[in-house]
Amino acid sequence: MRHVSILALHEATMTSIDSSQQLLNRANDFLKYQKKAGFYTVEIVGAEKNIKLNQGLYTISVNKTIDEVKKTDVIIIPLLCGNFSKAIQENKKYCDWVISQYYNGAEIVCLCVGSFFLASTGLLKNKKCAIHWAAKDEFKAMFSDVNLVDDKIITDESGIYTCAGGYSYLNLLLYLIEKHLGKEMSILASKMFEIDIERKSQNPFIIFIGQKKHTDKEVLCAQEFIENSPANIFTVEDICSKFSVGRRTFERRFKKCTGNSIVEYIQRVKVEFAKTQLESDRKSINEIIYEVGYNNIDAFRKVFKRYTDLSPIDYRKRFIRR
Repeated sequence: MRHVSILALHEATMTSIDSSQQLLNRANDFLKYQKKAGFYTVEIVGAEKNIKLNQGLYTISVNKTIDEVKKTDVIIIPLLCGNFSKAIQENKKYCDWVISQYYNGAEIVCLCVGSFFLASTGLLKNKKCAIHWAAKDEFKAMFSDVNLVDDKIITDESGIYTCAGGYSYLNLLLYLIEKHLGKEMSILASKMFEIDIERKSQNPFIIFIGQKKHTDKEVLCAQEFIENSPANIFTVEDICSKFSVGRRTFERRFKKCTGNSIVEYIQRVKVEFAKTQLESDRKSINEIIYEVGYNNIDAFRKVFKRYTDLSPIDYRKRFIRR
């Protein structure tokens, strides 16, 4: 048996709390159908008996307060919404309890941007953490000592599990069930809740937004130039010449400010432009590839798949707007 504490954090979303208890309790039902004992004792736990969630939109009554739970086996940290810095401050009273339970053997299952709270406890220091692509830059600015992973939706390290993407936390819950009860039970849960168990990456869903929260004016101008010219063909030398800067120094500055090399930035802008074209069925795939400045179709397909995990044709099949 595993005792599960789903934390009712201030600024948490009701859906992530409810989905967690629904999935784990349903796993117990599956075991009972097989004439086996239930595995999870699931409780919603809070700092007070009644907690306001989702910026005050909901109020939840918890099963127990953290003072009443002396020992738990699994802690589930739900999604947070709104201002992350504010949410961290409002939930400081949970920190000591979470840290104590972890060092007493509890696993921590962190859903999406609930990782902002978890990182504030210090338990993610030098550990891997997946994060939603839209929150990556803000997270890195606040917690530079965390090993951020943005190419997978699940991380598993030292009894701490994290996930990226809004509802990909459902995949993390399936992963937890598989760890505890085996693949067969995880597959059964995925079928009953109709969750795509094979999701491994958030790359197909990422919308590339260049990092511009820096003060290097020449880098900002270069970013805008690249973004305003997705169909043009130019080299790194062309950009450095346009802004009258030395290549080696400027490439170093560009990478430091944006997290991408100049070549990577150009590629990502072209891929993002191609994605918007692929979502319409007005042009053929080859027309779109030529339009973004590639004469070598195979070369562009490789670049496209590197950033999306999909070929152009598979991307169109998944996201086309009819």
